[in-house]
Amino acid sequence: MGAKLSGSGGGRYQVDANSEINVTPFVDVMLVLLIIFMVAAPMASVTVKVNLPPAVAKPSTNPPTPIYISVQDNGGIFIGDSKSDLATLGDDLRKNLGARRNPTKERIFIRADKNVLYGDFMGVMNMLQDNGFYSVALIGEDKS
Repeated sequence: MGAKLSGSGGGRYQVDANSEINVTPFVDVMLVLLIIFMVAAPMASVTVKVNLPPAVAKPSTNPPTPIYISVQDNGGIFIGDSKSDLATLGDDLRKNLGARRNPTKERIFIRADKNVLYGDFMGVMNMLQDNGFYSVALIGEDKS
């Protein structure tokens, strides 16, 4: 609440109450909020009405087990726990995938020792691509 000093009448230091509220900042804020809501409201609503059917898909019982290829620092290659080599990697991988729907669409996870030579690692990657396995993920150690 503000005060107004009166210049006439009363004592030298008489103070009259000022009950006027400055509403200009309040109106400015309200206008800005009104503009924001007027712009955002049409974007938040969906204009195309569609009557969607209920979803009745059954959850998957077990996702397929991932396939891991491990490359040791001495050049040893393993598919899961079974040993393989660069020449038979594609055939061994197809044998390991078995009767999955589309084995070449499966994601292959590669784990390589940090001391593996780059050429050995690229040999595994090239052999996977030569055999049609293009979905490859690299595994690293989580340091968090």
